[in-house]
Amino acid sequence: MNIALVKLSSIGDVVHALPVAAALRASLPQAHLTWIVERREAAVLRGNAALSEIVPVDTRGWRRVRTVLSIAEATGALVALGRHLRASRFDVAIDLQGLVKSGVITAATRAPLRIGFVAAHCRESASALFTNQRVSPAASARHIVDRYLSLVEPLGVRPRTVEFPLPTDSAAEARVDEFLARAGLKPRDRLVVLNPGAGRADKRWPIAHFQGLARRLIDDAGATVLVIWGPNEFGEARAIVDMDPAGRATLAPPTNLDELLAVLRRASVVVAGDTGPLHLAAALGTPCVGLYGPTSAERNGPYGQADRARAALDGTMASLGVEAVFRSVAEILPR
Repeated sequence: MNIALVKLSSIGDVVHALPVAAALRASLPQAHLTWIVERREAAVLRGNAALSEIVPVDTRGWRRVRTVLSIAEATGALVALGRHLRASRFDVAIDLQGLVKSGVITAATRAPLRIGFVAAHCRESASALFTNQRVSPAASARHIVDRYLSLVEPLGVRPRTVEFPLPTDSAAEARVDEFLARAGLKPRDRLVVLNPGAGRADKRWPIAHFQGLARRLIDDAGATVLVIWGPNEFGEARAIVDMDPAGRATLAPPTNLDELLAVLRRASVVVAGDTGPLHLAAALGTPCVGLYGPTSAERNGPYGQADRARAALDGTMASLGVEAVFRSVAEILPR
């Protein structure tokens, strides 16, 4: 069986879909399994033993075309993608994204069986027009990971375990160990990693709250604090570290995906909003405290750690108090 998985972005969403590939490989060991993914998120899939092929696309770049040259390049890339999908002769395509763009790519595979969610469970209901077997997840499938896994049920796949295979790079692991040693930080020894960033402004906990949490963790819990950051987040991370003139909070260096994973593996607890680093940490089995406002902790919380998510009753991140988050972290810090 030749199967295409269409899950383009974002990092957290791709992480949530990893168990689908693992379940298919365990149940259909002879299947040829291809994952179609955005170029930026393809790094999450590197070395994934469940996959036979990774097909990176750049729909973000296609949407930004302005010049004649860029239009020509995007057109060429689209033509090449269509040719590759047709040549692959897929038997099954599974749209895990539920967007029109993922639906179009799913249809472009020309697979006779194209599986997706019913319109009510798609992020864009029109994407259901591109599939021909539509799944309505069971009421018990509250988390998005379990909803994704419902899409393999038409193939007779019933996963016994939920697996999140993630890449490991020994050089990146060594670089992170060297950084922590220079900073005087001991891995997994009451090391709390704070991530202030998020893809949307309304999913970010206020920096003043992060500053207050860092101060409580250092002064009252005897923890060490490391602040990680991504593109365009340096200023916010720096502001958290600067709240302590004694320099007891540490700013992480810039990290690529492998280095970020190495940091998350060494944390005692990770505190973050509904964003990629939180879901990577949960997939690694690192204890997490997720901070939720406009998004659902039940649907998108750190998988397997739903009881550790803190959700704002009014849907605004600012209403999540420092004290409640501090107590959640303190409860799971090693004694």
